[in-house]
Amino acid sequence: MRRFQHLARAVGVVMVLACLVCLGCAGPKPAPGEVFPCAADSKIEKTIAPEAELTDFSCVLKEWEGSDTLHFNVTVKNVSDQPQRFRVNIFLDNGKAVGGLIPRTTKAGLVKPGEEASFVYPVKDMDCGPGSVTVLVKTMSQ
Repeated sequence: MRRFQHLARAVGVVMVLACLVCLGCAGPKPAPGEVFPCAADSKIEKTIAPEAELTDFSCVLKEWEGSDTLHFNVTVKNVSDQPQRFRVNIFLDNGKAVGGLIPRTTKAGLVKPGEEASFVYPVKDMDCGPGSVTVLVKTMSQ
């Protein structure tokens, strides 16, 4: 009889842990369209080029490919005296990564000194904020 009780408890603990893993997010899930901090400030590691200033780094849940998906709002300001193009890389604690170039194309030119440019990066198969984030902003050669 005791073996059955221990087995039942062990199965119960495993089921609770499995449910927590399946949920994926701790705490309440943000509403779609609601802008929220991507992670606690202490959980965001930033490496920003001297020519850039990260003026906005926030998250929002928006519809993408048929489901609510995490999107990173990124705005970079050119603080140098030369037009710039920036490469943004965002690495998440779960192994996912997103990123790209700002401006995405150079047909309209580069980001002029003192101006800001933005882009929104969706993260496939994520419907909540990450636990921690690493953000890299580099300049591209002209």
